[in-house]
Amino acid sequence: MERQRSFSFKSTRFLVFSLTISSSLIFLTLISTWVIKSTPSIPEETHFHLNQLALNRSPKPLTLETLTGFSKNFSSQIFLIDSLNKPENSSSFAPPPDEAYKGDGLDDNNVSTIGQKSAPAAAPSLEEVEVQSNEGIEEKKIEAASTEKNEPPSDEQIEQKKIKAPSVEEIEVRAASAEKIEVTGDKRIEEKRLRSCDITKGRWLYDESYPLYTNASCPLIDEGFNCMSNGRVDKDYMKWKWQPQDCDIPRFNATKMLDLIRGKRLIFVGDSLNRNQWESMLCLLMGAIKDPRKVYETRGRRITKEKGDYSFRFVDYKCTVEYYASHFLVHEGKARVGQKRVQTLRIDSIDRGSSRWRGADILIFNTAHWWTHYKTRAGINYYQEGNLVHPQLDVSTAFRRALTTWASWVDKRINPRKTRVFFRNSAPSHFSGGQWNSGGHCREATQPLNETSSFIYPEKNVMVETVIKQMRTPVTILNITRLSEYRIDGHPSMYGAKPGGHYSSNIQDCSHWCLPGVPDTWNELLYFDLLSKQEDNLL
Repeated sequence: MERQRSFSFKSTRFLVFSLTISSSLIFLTLISTWVIKSTPSIPEETHFHLNQLALNRSPKPLTLETLTGFSKNFSSQIFLIDSLNKPENSSSFAPPPDEAYKGDGLDDNNVSTIGQKSAPAAAPSLEEVEVQSNEGIEEKKIEAASTEKNEPPSDEQIEQKKIKAPSVEEIEVRAASAEKIEVTGDKRIEEKRLRSCDITKGRWLYDESYPLYTNASCPLIDEGFNCMSNGRVDKDYMKWKWQPQDCDIPRFNATKMLDLIRGKRLIFVGDSLNRNQWESMLCLLMGAIKDPRKVYETRGRRITKEKGDYSFRFVDYKCTVEYYASHFLVHEGKARVGQKRVQTLRIDSIDRGSSRWRGADILIFNTAHWWTHYKTRAGINYYQEGNLVHPQLDVSTAFRRALTTWASWVDKRINPRKTRVFFRNSAPSHFSGGQWNSGGHCREATQPLNETSSFIYPEKNVMVETVIKQMRTPVTILNITRLSEYRIDGHPSMYGAKPGGHYSSNIQDCSHWCLPGVPDTWNELLYFDLLSKQEDNLL
């Protein structure tokens, strides 16, 4: 009886134990299945790493390498993990002061600029990631619904997008404003640099894009300056550009220049070298004229050496470009000396043609070339003041008094509020082996000089500058002497007349300049000054 009870008790205990184990296994299976189903799937290519310092309860944010497939629940989980590791009273996900954001060093296309090191981008906070992720999901849902229904987004949806990001118009306005500020700043710096730039210091650079016109495109070059038509074969003399060492001067723009002188009178007054520059200006401006018939000489004159006064009208721009010959700027006349009437130079009286200079908007003067001739250098019974003909007067003294007469006329007759006044100083000659009438020549020169070490600034230029400083009327000096000194190759030489022409082939011209050529650069400097003054509202 006792054995049977013992056996029965053991069997019952075993049965209970078996049921307990089975129930536990079933319960664990159910729990595991529920946990697996409730856990979100993470694609294999998505990785996240907790910052090593974050595990040590650092306030630094998590470093996220990839956000592809980042779900709402997943971001919440990471947020909770980081919150647990964050010490109390610490600011939410803010980097420490020494890790402050300094910019990522990338351009608008997120491409690093070559030659520059990019600073690491600051990681977004998890709050920002979660918000952006939620907003992105909601926007995608709205867009998907709209696409399925083939309906445009509602006004409310559009308004929400406007609130979230600035409109395209706002972005463009902001960008334009920022660009304008930057351009304005750069422009002021450039203007300051240009104003302080000494354009007389530089060098000539060979430039294939020159000349700006040819003797074929400009019919206004007279025979004395038309070297190609007179047989000159080499063309390099037309392809040099003056480059100042501290700045750049703008390339001559014929259309802009015509706009600058629209409705105005541009007048050149002086000797044949000013005629040289005036013809250059006409040819440069013709480059912007579509119909050559709309440019004509007002009296129907053809440009020759014999005539001294010209006025070309540009119909579409209602302006004139004029030239008036005045070798000395003062009056050339005659007076009785003993029993003879001799030619004299009235250094106390302005040229009688000066009435035609008045009313100009831009005046360019020059004189120097004729002051080197024998008669003016000798000064015997030649210079006159009042009724007195000086038996002999030094040429430097006469030149200075003539300049003072010109300056007095400008101060008295020219309104500086209407007229810009320029004075172009002397252009160099390059005679070798004699002067123009004694076998001097420059025919061998086909390249500019490498240096002008023997260059001495002319005394006449110093006198001009001294007189101008004493004037009330502002006068701008076009200082072309030094830069022209290099250009021994730019003269007509033996190509100042057609072969077999009525001018002597034994006399070479090493004073004037071929066109196209050096005077084009003089006009680029004039254009540069006028352009600068227009920007300053002084023209």
